[in-house]
This record gives sequence, C-alpha cells and structure tokens, in this order.
Amino acid sequence: MHTYRIGEHVTVLNDHLEVPGLGFLPVNAFVLHAREPVVVDTGLGLPDRDFVATLSSVIDPATVRWIWLTHPDRDHTGGLFALLEAAPHARLVTTFLGVGLMSTERPLPLDRVYLLNPGQKLEVGDRTLHAFRPPLFDNPATVGFYDDGSRTCFSSDCFGAPLATSELASCMDAREVPADELRSGQLLWAAVDSPWVHNAKTDRYLQTVHSMQAIDSDVILSTHLPPAIGLGTQLFDMLADAPDADPFVGPDQQALQEMLARFEPATAPG
Repeated sequence: MHTYRIGEHVTVLNDHLEVPGLGFLPVNAFVLHAREPVVVDTGLGLPDRDFVATLSSVIDPATVRWIWLTHPDRDHTGGLFALLEAAPHARLVTTFLGVGLMSTERPLPLDRVYLLNPGQKLEVGDRTLHAFRPPLFDNPATVGFYDDGSRTCFSSDCFGAPLATSELASCMDAREVPADELRSGQLLWAAVDSPWVHNAKTDRYLQTVHSMQAIDSDVILSTHLPPAIGLGTQLFDMLADAPDADPFVGPDQQALQEMLARFEPATAPG
C-alpha cells in the first residue's frame, strides 16, 4: 500500500489487485481530515496487509472518530476490526443491512454502530456528509457520501475500472489513464460489478445518474479508480451508457483448465 494526499482534505490509501483476464484493479481507502476525522473503508484482508500500520503513517488511529463503511465486502473490511481496537472512540457508520451482513462473520459492537441511510446527513465537526446510494453498486448495503467541506464525492465501487498496468492502478490521477482505456475499463467494471444494470428500467436508472451528477463535485473518489478530478462529464456519460454495454461473461471450466495447463511444468524427456 502507499499513501498520498488530495489537497488539504483527503488522503488516499492505495492498494491494488491483479485480476487475471481483466487487469489491475485499484483498491482504495481514504482519510477525510475533518475536525472529527473519518476513515472511509479499511482495505483488503490479505495476510500480508496491515491496514492500521499504513493508516498510522497518515494519522494517529486513536484520533479517528468515524469509520464510514461504504459496504461490507471483503475488499472494504480488511482492517475493520483492528481499526476498531486501535480507534476506541470511533463510531462505525453503516446500515442495518450492513450490520446484519457483517455479523455473519463476526459480531459488531452495537454500541459503536451508527446507522445511516441514503438521504441522511452526518455532522463531523466542521462539515456535513450527505449520504446517498450511488447509481452502480454490487452490495445492497452500499452508501456513499458527498463532503460539502471539500466538494468531494466518495462513490464506493461506482466508476471503478480494471487498468492495464499496476502503475496505472497506483497513479494519483485518473487523467493519466488514456480516455478510451478509462471508458472501456469502466464499462467492463459496470458489467462485472453491477450486472443488474442491463436489466434495470433505463429511465429509473438514469434518474439516479442525474441525481448524483447534480451534486456537482470537484473530485470523485472511487474504491476502484485513481482520483478523478475534473472528469465529471466523461464519467457521467459512461454511467449513462452502462445499460447498453456488453454483459460480462467470465471464463468457464474449460477456460480455467486451459489456463492451469499453461502453468504445468513441462515433463523432462525420459
């Protein structure tokens, strides 16, 4: 993992995964440097990751007051319970459904949970966070937010894209990705992560796109994309086209066997 700052308000904690056949997928968490500091998601749960150690290079975990879990998928919850221990005064922002899903693996301390639904607000000292449901999502507990102090939108998985190289997945600005590659990667990710978009009523889906576009953010932050600054028109055009993009069909068993065969060591001649 590596960290970098976006202006004075946000630090990105960046990681990535190689997804065979797709590319390199960014996996970001964030720190919002509000008067009451907010950590947004907690990274991957792989054995060689130490989210709290990385976070400690950015902020003293003991000063964290809010942990905003955009949804309880494993690429968002890797460091959650370690952070709850390291940040004893922090409240966990999630939904009723999020608590239920998390509790199938490990019970949450309910006295530290703060339930917040799309359309509600959270005051964090010097700014207000406005909760909303992004147009694209893969988990029904998903809640992103808009920070009116920094004009930054935290969109969870929405706008994500697998990218061609680890360098692009680790870059600090989505404008470093060629525009055609960014668009194709985002449409692919929409089909992978939100396959329901091909079956949704287009007019109702587009209402959610227009509602988010009306927020008029300066910066859009996605878990699975480098920070997008000044790319609003391009990103929202992509969302509008997502229902008509090609559905994703993953490899089948025959393809898996062919892939595995490439890794089998050649037999030495007898």
